[in-house]
Amino acid sequence: MAGWTNVQNLLKEELKQRQEEGCDISGFSEMAARAKDDKARAGVYRKLMRLKPKKDFPYKEPSDFNRILRKRPALRRDILPMRFSEEELYDRIYGAWLGRCAGCALGKPVEGWTEENIRIYLKNAAAYPLDNYFPEKSLDKEGTEVKGMCPASTREHIQYMEPDDDINYTTAGLLIAESKGLNFTTSDVGNFWLYSLPFFHVCTAERQAYLNLANGLHIDEVPLFHNPYREWIGAQIRADFWGYASPGKPLQAAELAFREASLSHVKNGIYGEMFVAAMIAAAFSVSSLEEIIRIGSSQIPRTSRLYEAVQDMVKWSAEITSWEGAFKKMMEKYGHYHPVHTINNACIVLLGLLYGKGDFEKTISIAVMCGLDTDCNGATTGSVAGAMLGAKNLPQKWIAPLNDTLSSTVVSGNESLFRAKISDLARRTLKIATTK
Repeated sequence: MAGWTNVQNLLKEELKQRQEEGCDISGFSEMAARAKDDKARAGVYRKLMRLKPKKDFPYKEPSDFNRILRKRPALRRDILPMRFSEEELYDRIYGAWLGRCAGCALGKPVEGWTEENIRIYLKNAAAYPLDNYFPEKSLDKEGTEVKGMCPASTREHIQYMEPDDDINYTTAGLLIAESKGLNFTTSDVGNFWLYSLPFFHVCTAERQAYLNLANGLHIDEVPLFHNPYREWIGAQIRADFWGYASPGKPLQAAELAFREASLSHVKNGIYGEMFVAAMIAAAFSVSSLEEIIRIGSSQIPRTSRLYEAVQDMVKWSAEITSWEGAFKKMMEKYGHYHPVHTINNACIVLLGLLYGKGDFEKTISIAVMCGLDTDCNGATTGSVAGAMLGAKNLPQKWIAPLNDTLSSTVVSGNESLFRAKISDLARRTLKIATTK
């Protein structure tokens, strides 16, 4: 974990990040190699950050909210009809919380694994295709016994949603909304992190933003300074609560997500959170997955790499029969991104949704079997499917083992969520969602 904040590693990742942003980094790798200490590396870093995208870079990717709004597709549905009683809406919100926890727990034992290694593990355990939580142990391709990570989330041991950063951010969203309302600012989010999130429980972009906050950088500098992870998945996994708080209001969900994401991310890092939050908001009102995806993507710039990736996934899913074939196609185009980047993992979320076709089990299982950031993608697809279906329609095989309990390491004031009833958190979310 210390490697995330090491200047040499930061510079290495920044070279990739600047190139992905469309900059000409010719000569910079050689300059970085010649830099023999952190002072020299920091000098190279500063020069690298002054680069601008090449004029022929085909994407326009603003990080300012008003400019983002201007670059959205012209045809949008910003507010959707909601015809639920309050109790029915509670069931949908509860379903989203439960779905997120189940999907996250499903992916935890194989976080960061490749699709191939997951497939081998499951086949050697006679558990492929995935239709339950992961078995605690299996064999690798050499026939050596191997165990998944996080045994408390395996089928032999699961009794609740164990602590995880994906779930920490969902509970953090609830606590921020309860204390500040939905008019919170990006600075409010930063202050909450410093007071309530343990430093070693945040990763990559969030770790860098946390350091920048603690060192007193201006809020506009916080997502940028020594943060080559600013388009990675960290903001996308923080989206869900803003969707829960905005049922039927994808524009509101996207705006809340923007304010939260801007603390640590830019460009496609921000868009990932906006896209997911808007999809979840739409899932409370719309039953067509293609329409949910269209509504979500209409809240981000049509000129962005993420928007292009969403269109690719929708197109490929209509042309390719199997999720495995679509996954292969996706990796051919987007596999160059880091395994925890926003874009490739958003594509996997879409694979789960489009090939799951509204079946909760298939949705989260496909998202996890694709590999990469498995707990994040399982959680996100679980949220969308849970909001669509509601708690009463979720399979007990996936929900009963959680015992309506999650464990979060977020602390706010005198309240600890180390052991919390998911149903209670859903009731509290309902109050936020129905406040005028």
